[in-house]
Amino acid sequence: QAQLVESGGGLVQPGGSLRLSCAASGISRSINRMGWYRQAPGKQRELVAYIISGGTTNYADSVKGRFAISRDNAKNTVYLQMSSLKPEDTAVYYCTADDRLRNYWGQGTQVTVSS
Repeated sequence: QAQLVESGGGLVQPGGSLRLSCAASGISRSINRMGWYRQAPGKQRELVAYIISGGTTNYADSVKGRFAISRDNAKNTVYLQMSSLKPEDTAVYYCTADDRLRNYWGQGTQVTVSS
């Protein structure tokens, strides 16, 4: 049974940092791309960042220079280091992974940026 489990969300003050983690298990094929999406209340889900197995990364313009995505292929784990957080970063963050045949999603972790 494929499963993506996120951790690391929480409440942080503006300008602060958080690190999200997502561990994938039960996926029999090699994972190609892993990434993070987010969905704020009343808004559509949007891409935050992704990383391909070879290391290529892509970021939404709104997080470039503030967020960094990385992965441990041996552990099928992806990380999102978030710095200089802003109130507009408040959202549920979802981990995603694909094995070229199917896309998998985590349950989401809440990130709230507020003073």
